[in-house]
Amino acid sequence: MKIAVVGTGYVGLVVGACLAETGNDVICVDKDEAKVRGLRRGKIPIYEPGLEELVKRGKSEGRLTFTTDLVKAVKASQVIFIAVGTPQGEDGAADVQHVLAVARDVAKAMDGFRVVVNKSTVPVGTAARVREVVRRETTHPFSVVSNPEFLKQGAAVDDFMKPDRVIVGAEDSRGADIMVALHKPFTRTGAPIMVMDCASAELSKYAANAMLATKISFMNEVANVCELFGADVDFVRQAVGSDRRIGSSFLFPGVGYGGSCFPKDVKALVRFSADKKYDFKILQAVDSVNELQKRALVKKLEAHFGSLKGRTIGVWGLAFKPKTDDMREAPAVVIINALVDKGAKVQAFDPEAMKVAKRIFGNKVSYATKSYEALRGSDALVIVTEWHEFREPDFVRMRKLMRTPVIFDGRNLYDPKQITAQGFTYYSIGR
Repeated sequence: MKIAVVGTGYVGLVVGACLAETGNDVICVDKDEAKVRGLRRGKIPIYEPGLEELVKRGKSEGRLTFTTDLVKAVKASQVIFIAVGTPQGEDGAADVQHVLAVARDVAKAMDGFRVVVNKSTVPVGTAARVREVVRRETTHPFSVVSNPEFLKQGAAVDDFMKPDRVIVGAEDSRGADIMVALHKPFTRTGAPIMVMDCASAELSKYAANAMLATKISFMNEVANVCELFGADVDFVRQAVGSDRRIGSSFLFPGVGYGGSCFPKDVKALVRFSADKKYDFKILQAVDSVNELQKRALVKKLEAHFGSLKGRTIGVWGLAFKPKTDDMREAPAVVIINALVDKGAKVQAFDPEAMKVAKRIFGNKVSYATKSYEALRGSDALVIVTEWHEFREPDFVRMRKLMRTPVIFDGRNLYDPKQITAQGFTYYSIGR
């Protein structure tokens, strides 16, 4: 098929590259001229495992191109994916102005039937608004489809190529049939393609993310209770996760969730439910627990040291999760800002997110080029992100580099008995 993808962020670039990989001709559109020039040269603006290889292959074989010319892309395509940002407003609502603006421009460029696909995460009812915008701008026939993404950062390519399910929200069979045909190559192993109305498809995305966020915040609360009673959250987590009705995923306690999806989507679901006079108390609590959890390690540091003024703190992990450089809503941002506000000197390291961190923190922190460098002369190590290279470090080397061997582990990477036997004072979550 001939496809246009508007927006080359995390979602748009992955969607475009993966669709090109299965033989479609894909034009990725972005208004950022510098970004488009970089993509044409093979420069990938984000870190996502496997994406660079797909982009290079798609480009070299002529199936994947990049442009700033939306009109030309629409005229050359049968299906147009809208994958632009929906930033969170101050009231928690998702801002869909960019989605509606793209829909308007797509409609003006149409010269025949097109399928307009909402790939961005949008509040319930956005497909209807897009349909009205397109209808006002064109007399050509069209279908508006809701096709929410379920891509995990760090595994987005695999998630698209081998999905658990594909959701297609459509109000007419023509658009639905085209989307089903487009996704069949990705579901040959039996993953279902679920066709439903647009409102249900839109809500499915928010409900899924809200459920996962709820599991995280629930387990963090359980971890906090474990500390109060001397229980071990690892045992509790394993016992709960063995229940097939619950499962073990997202039951790992830590310093809270972050990223571009869970925080924004939880707040948005609360907000658009409130617009219908529904008070979503559970998700309000989930959001509140998450914000408190981001500060848990700082409280542990203060309990151990008293004042943090003048202390040197090494921080391992800045991205909100491993295998990405994304620091949107990352717990590390809250933790580091709190440490700096309390007078501590921060020496930070992350395998991929250092450039992003420098834009966020500027000269407020020191940036290490290697993980061990962040420990030199430190009073403590704070572990925020569970990168693989942090799981089996050289503890003897660490102890020699640190002024005092104290570890505050926000991801429970180490066995408490083993780490204390290595000569460290060790604090973790819920143990």
